Amino acid sequence: MAGCALACNAIAAQPVATDPPLNPAFAAKARAPDLKSAAVLVVGQQDGRALYAKNTDTVVPIASITKLMTAMVVLDSQLPLTEPIAIATDDIDDIKGTRSRLKVGTTLTRGDLLRLALMASENRAAAALTRAYPGGARAFVAAMNQKAVELAMWRSRFVDGTGLSSDNVSTAGDLAKMVSTAYRYTVIREYTTDSAYAVTLANGRTLQYRNSNRLVQNPHWTIGLSKTGYINEAGRCLVMQAVIAATPVIIVLLDSWGRLTRVGDANRIKKWIESNSDRRPAGRRKG
Repeated sequence: MAGCALACNAIAAQPVATDPPLNPAFAAKARAPDLKSAAVLVVGQQDGRALYAKNTDTVVPIASITKLMTAMVVLDSQLPLTEPIAIATDDIDDIKGTRSRLKVGTTLTRGDLLRLALMASENRAAAALTRAYPGGARAFVAAMNQKAVELAMWRSRFVDGTGLSSDNVSTAGDLAKMVSTAYRYTVIREYTTDSAYAVTLANGRTLQYRNSNRLVQNPHWTIGLSKTGYINEAGRCLVMQAVIAATPVIIVLLDSWGRLTRVGDANRIKKWIESNSDRRPAGRRKG
């Protein structure tokens, strides 16, 4: 079973004491929803207080949620987003054997590769970004872990830029910090909330990609940042920044057991917050 180590240690779905502390005024309003994801954290973005917390300190694989850290390292390097990078044999996934429409030899700009890695979770795009970093993949991974230290993500560890390795691990608490920081990057906000994007190859062929999170196209959601993740060891994962009932929140859902569970949990969280808020839901916007 995916993420068995986490699921076997799951506790009741009710909010529990955590760091950051639960917001008592909100938590007391109504019974929290029964969420199916094995680890959950919902944090008010402005005050950093948790509205819902479940298994927030359990260290688990995070799959392609890793790509948010990849993006921050790429952008922190200030390498030109217009620089062309060719997909190489080294970018082929030899961990999970996932496929890609980016053939070896395909050349795209760093910006396009970053967009595809974030929006469509394109693994070869992320691998190419890692490889093209000064000093190569080893230096890139070192920068990822240094960034984690800077963000006080003490229980996190990165070994590649794709998230394909189950040795990329973190906690819901650490990932809330990462999402909060990633939200400060305009490029990350834009790329993760694009609903679709097309790239044109050298031979004139166009490849159309869609966002891996179906909620970004939902007019009832106001999402400012989004990233999905899945490998067998991690289960299905989702992190978002969203505005719900005029309140900006960060949502972390890890090891959702079913294909649609993370979306269902996100919708349950949204309904719960709206039903316990005196403020009307905000209209849809990006950023």
